[in-house]
Amino acid sequence: MSGDLLERAEAWLAQDPDAETQAELRTLIDEARAGGQNAVDELHARFDSRLAFGTAGLRGEIAAGPNRMNRVLVGQAAAGLAAFLLGRESSPSVVIGYDGRKNSRVFAEDSAAILAGAGVRAILLPRLLPTPLLAFAVRHLDASAGVMVTASHNPPNDNGYKVYLGGDDAGAQIVPPVDSEIAAHILAVADAHAFDELPKAAFETADESVVSAYIDATAALAPAPSAQPRVVYTAMHGVGWQTFAAVLEAAGFDTPTVVAEQIEPDAAFPTVSFPNPEEPGAMDLSLERAAAVGADLIIANDPDADRLAIAIPDGDGFRQLTGNEVGGLLGWRAAEVAARAASGDEAAEGTLACSIVSSPALGAIARDYGLGYEETLTGFKWISRAGGLIFGFEEALGYLVNPATVRDKDGISAALAFLSLAAELAASGRTIADHLDAFSERFGHFASGQVSLRFSDPSERAALMTRLRDEPPAVVGTIRVDRIDDLSEGFEGLPPSDTLRLHLEGGARVMVRPSGTEPKLKIYIDAHADTGTLAERRAAAEATVAELDRGMRALTA
Repeated sequence: MSGDLLERAEAWLAQDPDAETQAELRTLIDEARAGGQNAVDELHARFDSRLAFGTAGLRGEIAAGPNRMNRVLVGQAAAGLAAFLLGRESSPSVVIGYDGRKNSRVFAEDSAAILAGAGVRAILLPRLLPTPLLAFAVRHLDASAGVMVTASHNPPNDNGYKVYLGGDDAGAQIVPPVDSEIAAHILAVADAHAFDELPKAAFETADESVVSAYIDATAALAPAPSAQPRVVYTAMHGVGWQTFAAVLEAAGFDTPTVVAEQIEPDAAFPTVSFPNPEEPGAMDLSLERAAAVGADLIIANDPDADRLAIAIPDGDGFRQLTGNEVGGLLGWRAAEVAARAASGDEAAEGTLACSIVSSPALGAIARDYGLGYEETLTGFKWISRAGGLIFGFEEALGYLVNPATVRDKDGISAALAFLSLAAELAASGRTIADHLDAFSERFGHFASGQVSLRFSDPSERAALMTRLRDEPPAVVGTIRVDRIDDLSEGFEGLPPSDTLRLHLEGGARVMVRPSGTEPKLKIYIDAHADTGTLAERRAAAEATVAELDRGMRALTA
C-alpha cells in the first residue's frame, strides 16, 4: 500500500463535514494501516479516480472519497458550476431542487450556500419535489441554471446531481461541450480548495407559488373528464404523490386508490429491491391493489417522478405496458391534438421526437399525420431540443408531453395525459387495450424487446462492444444482417455515440449501446408487421423479436 493513498484519504477526511462518511472513512483508513487488504482495495476504488461530471451530471453511491457521492464532492460541483456561470454572465441565478433520497436536502442546501457564497443568486425550492418541477422552475423563474439532487430510480444508497440551463437552452439538461467546461471548473476547485474554504452565504427559498404554477400549467393539459376510470397509483416511495394529487384535483379527476405502503417518500425504499418500475417485482404491490379494487388502470411514477409506468387489465390479471407502447399511444394523442388544432385545409404542425433506441412507431405516426419527425441520441437533453417539438419519448418510460412548460421528461404530466386518454376512451365504451389494437390496425403492429447485460467490470463491457465492431455478425439468429451503422464517430447528423445499429432483412432493427447510468450493456430490438389480420401482424412481429432476442444473447454470451 502506498503512503500516497493514505495521504489522499487523510486529506479528504480532514475536510469532510459529514459525521457518517467521516466515520466510515476513518474505519477504512485504520483497517488499511493494520494491513487489511479489503480496506486497501476499497480506498483504491474510492481515491484512484473520481466520479466523472457529464451530461447526466453526477451519480453514484453515497460514501466518502472523490469516486463517491458526498458533501465534499457536491460542494466542489456547486463551486465549479458557479465559476462556469460567472464566466458566462455577470449576475447568474440558479434554482435548486431535491427529492426524498438520503442526503438530498443537505446536498441541495450545501449547493445553495456555496453558489450564493460565490456571488450567484441561489434559490432553493420550498421542499422536496419531483424533478420535472425543478425543470419547470428553471424557466418559470427565468434562472440561468437549475440543479436537481436526485438519483432517479437508482439503488437506495445512490444519489446524484443533474444540471439544467436556462436562457436559450430553455431549461433543458446540459449537453457537450458544457459538461466538459463545468467539469474543468470542478477539478480546478478540487485542486485548490478544501470544503471548509469554499465561501458560503445565505440563499433564498422559493415560496409555494412556483409549485402552484406547475400544477396549474400541468392541469391545463387535459380537458375535464366525462368519464372517470378507476385508477391505482404508486409513488414507489418517492416524491410524486403530493404534486400528482394536486394536479388531478385541479384537472377535475377523482382521487385514485393509492398503494399506501409506497405513497410517502422513504429513502430506504423498504418494499422494493430496486425502485424502478421496469424492474421485476417493483410493481407487485400495485398489481395486488389493482386486482383488489377492480382498477381500469395502474399509474406508477419512479422515485423522482420523471418517469411513468402504466399497467392495464389483461385477462384475469394486469399487463404492464412497455415504454414503447405508452410512447406510441401518447404520440398518437399528440398528433390528433395537432391535427384538430390545424384550421381548414392546413396541415398539422409540429415535430414528434424520440431516441434512436425507441420504437420506430413514432415515425409511422408522424408520416401518417404529416408531422415532423426526429430521432436523437438517448436522453431528454437531446429529445427536448428537437425543433418544433410537440411530443417526445424514450422507451425507458420517459415522456415529454408539455414542451411549452417543461423541457425534460415528466412523469406527472404524462400520467395526466394518459389518464385523460383513458377517460376519453371510456366515455365511448373503449379501453386502452382496444386502442392498442386500433393503433396496430392503423399503423401496423410494432413489437419491441430488450436484452440487458450487467457487468461488474467496465472493461468487459467495452471489450464486448469492441468484439462486435471487429467481428460484425452476418446473421442474428436466422435473420440476415443487411448493414451495420457505427455511431461512434457520429452518423447522419447525430453526435458521436458508442452505439451500433444493425439493420436486419425484413426491416427489423437491433441497437447495442452501453447504459449511461448503470453498469449494463443494453440491446434494443424492434420489428414491424403491417400485412394480414391483427393477429397475424402481432404474431409476425413478435416472432421476429423473439428470434432476434435469441440470436443476440448467443452473440453476446
